[in-house]
Amino acid sequence: MVVKTATSWISLFAVSSLVFCLAAGDKSAQASSSKVQHPPYFYAGIPGMHGKPGLPGAPGRDGRDGREGVKGDRGSPGKTGPQGPPGPKGTPGVKGEPGVQGPPGQKGQRGESGVNGILLTPGMMSFKNWKECAWSNLNDNKDHGLIKECVFSKNFSDTSLLVSWTGTLRVYRCTTCCKRWYFTFNGAECSGPLPIDGIVYLGGAGSQDPHRVRHIEGHCNNIHKGKVRVGFWVGNCQSNSRNDYDAHTGWQSVSRIYVEEIPKAQA
Repeated sequence: MVVKTATSWISLFAVSSLVFCLAAGDKSAQASSSKVQHPPYFYAGIPGMHGKPGLPGAPGRDGRDGREGVKGDRGSPGKTGPQGPPGPKGTPGVKGEPGVQGPPGQKGQRGESGVNGILLTPGMMSFKNWKECAWSNLNDNKDHGLIKECVFSKNFSDTSLLVSWTGTLRVYRCTTCCKRWYFTFNGAECSGPLPIDGIVYLGGAGSQDPHRVRHIEGHCNNIHKGKVRVGFWVGNCQSNSRNDYDAHTGWQSVSRIYVEEIPKAQA
């Protein structure tokens, strides 16, 4: 806009200058027409220079943002198309050729013959696990308490222990008196099936002194696997509770406690 205005002013100035020059020439011609007549020449002025372009105007402000458009509805899923026809059945594979048979293996060495086993009664274990604890001339005058203990290693938890005592026992200096000898397992008497015990009863005159070799034997179930302390004790009979009866265990002979692990009895 500014450039256009400057160009108009320059054009107007040039036209005015031309009119002024023509008017001045006309007056000079009239003044000297009486003397010399010159042919009429028109002298045009030199065009002026273009003016400098004006400064650009300030940029206009940005317009406001338009409102957000309304969100369109979500389209519903299309219907499932019909199932296509089944594809053609593939051709069966070619059967592979049989592999090459390998060479036969070498014949192994013949094993050594085993040692002949011990012939046992059917139902017994394949080996015997037993122990004997023996003493010579025990001569124990104890009337109540532990006589001897034999420690045994039991290999299985579902087996029984067979125990026995062989040695001399006696009761002395009493009339109608009784003493009881019995086994314990880790300090407790057997409860499966029953205690293992024996008694010596003395009746009649109190001067009797019967030393006799006696045997007490039985088996006990429900004993754990591992170390078992098998003890042989002396005490009172159930019908005679006095502790002052004179008992004696072992006399001028060998006394033995025998322990063996055996299968449980049949039901």
